[in-house]
Amino acid sequence: MRDFRDAKLMAKALRQAFADRNTPISHSEALEIVAAQFGFDEWNILSARIEAASAAAGSTNRPSIEPPIPIFRIFSVEKAMEFYCGFLGFTLDWEHRFGDNFPLYCQVSRDRMIMHLSEHSGDASPGAKAFVWVTGVRAYQAELAAKDYRYMKPGVEEAPWGFEMTVIDPFSNRIAFCERK
Repeated sequence: MRDFRDAKLMAKALRQAFADRNTPISHSEALEIVAAQFGFDEWNILSARIEAASAAAGSTNRPSIEPPIPIFRIFSVEKAMEFYCGFLGFTLDWEHRFGDNFPLYCQVSRDRMIMHLSEHSGDASPGAKAFVWVTGVRAYQAELAAKDYRYMKPGVEEAPWGFEMTVIDPFSNRIAFCERK
């Protein structure tokens, strides 16, 4: 499940997705749906949880550094969604465009892994690589193999640091999923 600090962004994206499908919902309805996705009875409970976590994080003078979010450059939304959502099993969390006929910037995720995909020319260079620690890399490889995706048939290789499966997206970006030995 997503980090609850993303709840308001998730509600905004959900509301936009419903509006795009000509089924508008109110902001409060979107917040209630997101709260339910996190397992809370109502938005007020989730909101209080977010406030408490923010207060706890701010009560120390130590900086808090979270895992990075890789940004991969894409050139085709259709190919990117086919690869990341269709093949790898990620979920499209939200998307942003500055207007009609503008480049896409979006977030996809699976479990606790978050990635940003961008059509913007200055955000990233194609050919980047992300290294991700995982458990169950062989099960993930079997899941991908069962999809029989015509452009990628990854295997698992043994490396000194673990068992690694590398996938390459249609834009030459690579993700190495690695399970410790």
